[in-house]
Amino acid sequence: MKITDHIKKANGRTLFSFEIVPPVKGKSIQELYNNIDPLMEFKPPFIDVTTSREEYIYKEKDGLLDKKLTRTRPGTLGICASLKHKYNVDTVPHVLCGGFTKEETEYLLVDCQYLEIENVMALRGDARKEEKYFTPTQGGHQYATELVKQIQDINEGNYLHDTIETSDLSSFCIGVAGYPEKHMEAPSLQSDLKRLKEKVDLGADYVVTQMFFDNQKFFAFVEAAREMGINVPIIPGIKPIAVKQHLQLLPQVFRVDIPQDLIDAVEACKTNQDVRQVGVEWAIQQSRELREYGVPVLHYYSMGKSDNVEAIAKELF
Repeated sequence: MKITDHIKKANGRTLFSFEIVPPVKGKSIQELYNNIDPLMEFKPPFIDVTTSREEYIYKEKDGLLDKKLTRTRPGTLGICASLKHKYNVDTVPHVLCGGFTKEETEYLLVDCQYLEIENVMALRGDARKEEKYFTPTQGGHQYATELVKQIQDINEGNYLHDTIETSDLSSFCIGVAGYPEKHMEAPSLQSDLKRLKEKVDLGADYVVTQMFFDNQKFFAFVEAAREMGINVPIIPGIKPIAVKQHLQLLPQVFRVDIPQDLIDAVEACKTNQDVRQVGVEWAIQQSRELREYGVPVLHYYSMGKSDNVEAIAKELF
C-alpha cells in the first residue's frame, strides 16, 4: 500500500514508522531482524531502508596504496524484499542521485516494480567523504528534483530510451526530504522551501523531515510550507540522542540546533547509558507534542539499534 493510503486509512490517527541502515558487507541480516522484531508489536505500516553511496578505500598492494571504489553497505533492495516477505510490511528503499547513473536508477525502479514495492524515497544524497561539496555521478542526476521527475516519468511509461504503452505501469508513491532548519547548502529557508515545492510539483507525494530537536522549528516549517502551497503530508523525523558525542556530531554533520535544556541534561550525565535515557525521555516529550499537533506519522531514525526506539514507542503506541 502507498504511504499516502496508509495515512488516509489511519483517519487522523498518528502512525509509527522507522528507518534502518543495511548491515555492512559480509554481516548477517539476522542482527537486523533482532533489532526490528521488538518494534513490530507497534504495527509500523512501513519501514525505510537507507542506501549508501560509493566511497574510496585504500588497499596496500606491492608496498603502494591502491585506491578502490566500493560500497560498504549494499543490499538495500534485497533487505526491502526480505522485510516485506518476513513481516508483511511495506518497505521504502532510498533512491539516491549520488553514486548512481540514470540507467542504474531505472533498473532499480524496474526491480522495485517486480517486487511490488510501491514506495520510494528520492534523495540527492551526500557528498563523498573526501569531497567538500556534492559532485554528481557521471551520467547521474545532480538534484533530487531530477530524480523525482525520472520516477514520475516511469510512472507514466516514459523510460530513458523508450515510451511503453501498457496497463501495467508503475505508480510509485514518492517521498522526499524536508529540512525544518534548512538544507546546509541552501542560502535561506525560503529558497529551500522553493526547492521542496518544485519536488512536490514534479510528483512528490509526501515529505519526511531531517531530524530536529525543537518542535517549534517543525511547526514553523510546516506553516511556511503550507503558505508556499505544499499540501502533501509532512512527516517529522525524530532521532533520539544516544551518546554524549552526539552534541558535537549532530550539529556538525546535519547542521541542526540542539536546545540548551537538552544540552544541559546530556552534559550532566555520567555514562552514555544515562545519555540514552535522556534521549528517550526527550524524544517521548517531542513525540507527544507532535502527536497532539496532528502529525500523520512519527518516523524514527533507529540507526541500527532499536532499544531506545522501542522504549519511546511503548509510551506512545
